[in-house]
Order: sequence, then structure tokens, then C-alpha cells
Amino acid sequence: RAAFSAFVKAREVPAGAAGAVWWCCCRQTFRERGGIHRHVGTQHGAELHGVGTGTGTGTGTGTGRGEAQRGAAGPGGGTELSEELPDTRHLGPAELQSRAGEVLLYYCYCEVRDPEKLCTWQRALCEHLHLTGKVRVASEGINGTVGGSKVATSLYVEVMLSQPLFKDILCQDDFKRSAGGAHCFPDLRVGVFKEIVPMGIDPEKVSYKETGIHLSPQEFHREVEQYLSQANQGQSDTILLDCRNFYESKIGHFQGCLAPDIRKFSYFPSYVDENLELFKNKRVLMYCTGGIRCERGSAYLRSKAVCKEVYQLKGGIHKYLEEFPDGFYRGKLFVFDDRFSICSNEDVISACRYCGTLWDQYKLCSSQHCRQLVLTCPSCRNKGLTACCPVCQEKELEVTSRASGQTLKEECECTKRRPRVPVERISRGMLDAGK
Repeated sequence: RAAFSAFVKAREVPAGAAGAVWWCCCRQTFRERGGIHRHVGTQHGAELHGVGTGTGTGTGTGTGRGEAQRGAAGPGGGTELSEELPDTRHLGPAELQSRAGEVLLYYCYCEVRDPEKLCTWQRALCEHLHLTGKVRVASEGINGTVGGSKVATSLYVEVMLSQPLFKDILCQDDFKRSAGGAHCFPDLRVGVFKEIVPMGIDPEKVSYKETGIHLSPQEFHREVEQYLSQANQGQSDTILLDCRNFYESKIGHFQGCLAPDIRKFSYFPSYVDENLELFKNKRVLMYCTGGIRCERGSAYLRSKAVCKEVYQLKGGIHKYLEEFPDGFYRGKLFVFDDRFSICSNEDVISACRYCGTLWDQYKLCSSQHCRQLVLTCPSCRNKGLTACCPVCQEKELEVTSRASGQTLKEECECTKRRPRVPVERISRGMLDAGK
């Protein structure tokens, strides 16, 4: 009993009200004592003896960063990588290569001793299961989005969960699923990188272990509801922050959010630096597609020590829409594959680049030298308006290439027009109104 109490106590975090506490553990925030008790009893029974005697592997530090604590206590401290592949001899080609399937999105922060070895195994696993997609491996963990038949993706999840490297870190709920398949990606790309999400900041300087407080979709929904209610009354001390890129938030976002006009996540740190006054003494509710950008983004924002507190949506928009398809998120969810977007409601919140009619289906710019994304409705496409800007439209039939024959990606008119890091000029009244 003493071990149980100590384990729970170590996960307490201030809840805002004087003397009130929540509990953070395993990527979850618990607001009721019964919830944390059930979680500890079912998920951490084997650890309790060690906590009581001071010789175990308990991960609580009292910092309130449940996700970070879990990652810090991960497999880097001594767990080796299993390179086994699943037995698929009982499966026919059609079961593994069916076009009808799904796309998985997941990430796992943990200490990886040998990223190259993990990369080699991950590539072999995906090829074995006929999966396509993108997987980033680093010494700080793994981040992947892969597509294939449902049999193949189910086997992939099963193998990942049984992998000793991810033991007690990854769980079924960490895999976000959507309709799709191997055809959603042009090929398979697996590589070793410095970061598993490219923010451009050394993980040694800003670590995922210093992330914000995770809120479940239900908790985040309640927070957004309260935020919108207070904002309408001009009383909000909260910012609802979308940390995705402008073309993602353009076709779908939470009501009342602040969506930075940035092209890449690597611009996010500079955006924060240029707009620190905006976040001063504010509670920040952050969200992104699947949760991974919030891990590093919230850690960076917290490192500036200007906010009251930083919270983030566990599982990202993906998990929120599973539970609240008609909630406070309106429009489509942008995804980084050939589908470009998935939907949960019928709202269209963006417009055709040429005629202004409501439209939210992205296509690639038709100019070979550019290939940026453009919103152009069927009517305008039938008129030949298929490029992202007039400059690209003029160059559409030209092929600009290097001596080697590789196509150039030059910056076109609409790219040059967009500042690299916009400075938000938002009045206090607009913030209070939730705009």
C-alpha cells in the first residue's frame, strides 16, 4: 500500500485551483483519484515493489510530465532490439497486398542505442509486409506513417508492440488508423535522422522529456469548450495554438485557434521567439495532426518560461476526431500522403485559389519546376487553371532542370510573398474574442 501511494504521489501536478492536483502518467492526465488508481493498478503492478523499496525502476519525478517520464524510463537503458520478422507463410499474396487497407500514423520517443540497426530492421519489416510510407529513426525514437492491407498493418502493430525496444512505451492506442493502403504512398522511405520530427533544434537542447501536460481528447474538448465560452465573454487567459503549417490549418482547424502562417515546422521555434509577448502569462492549448509536433513544440515553448502552463492534445487531431467527429474541429485533416486530406464532417472552410468558391481538395501545382499544393476547383481546372500562382501558370509547359536533369524546386511568386516567420499583430481584443 505504501508503494502504491508513493507511486501515485510522484505523478501529482498542480491543477490550477489552489491546492487541487491532477496526475500525469503514461501519456495521460487523470483528473480524478479513481482514474489514476485504476491506471496504476492495471499498468504498473510489477513496478510497485521497486518504488516502495527504492530499488525499482519507477519513473515518477513529480514534474507532471507523464509522457516525458515514460519515455525517459524507456528501453534505452538496456533493452536490445529484436530483429525477428513475423511468419507470413500462412498468408496468401492477396491478403498482404490487397489495395483495400489502412494507413497507420504513430511515434514513440525512447532512447535508441543503435538507430542504424533499428532502421535496417524497420525497412526489412515494412518490405516483408508490403508496406509503403515514411519512417524516421533517431537516437530519440521513431516516427512513422505506413500504409498497406489491413492484415499487413495489423501484423505491423502486433510486431511493434512485442518489440522489446518499445516495451511498456507503445500501446494500441498510439497507432492512429485511417482508410487507405499502400497506394497512398509512392514508395517506402526509411532513414536515420537527428530528430524524428524536423524542428531544427538539437534534441539535447530541447528534449521531448520537457513536454507539456497531455490532455485526452475528452479533456481537450472540455478545455476548448471552456475557452470558447470565456473568449465570447472577453475573459479568456488561454491561447488555442495550432502548431501545424499554414496549408494544413487552411483546410481544417479548431474554432477560435491561432494558426501561425508558417510553411515548415522548423520555422515554429522562430515564430515563438518573434511572438513571445503573445504567449506571456497565457495558458496554451496546443494541437497538431498526431501529437508528435506538440511534443517538441510544447517543450520549446516551455523553455521560454513565459506561459502559465502548456497543454497538448494527446494523439492529436486524429484521436480527437475519432471521439468527436462533430466537435470543435471543422473542415478536413491534412495528411502527408497522396490522399492529402481525410474528413470527419461535411464542413468546407477554404476556397478555390482562382474563383473563390468553397473548395478544400488539394492538388499539386502543375508546373514541373514548383509542385506546391494548390486549391483549384474542378471548374477552374477545366479552364486550365492548375498552377499555384500566375508565375507558375506561365511556366507550366517549361521544364527547368539542372545539368544532371534533376527538376529544380524554385520559389515561385506565392512562396516569395509569404514571410518566413510572420509576426503576429493581434490585438488583445481579438485574442479575448477567440479570433
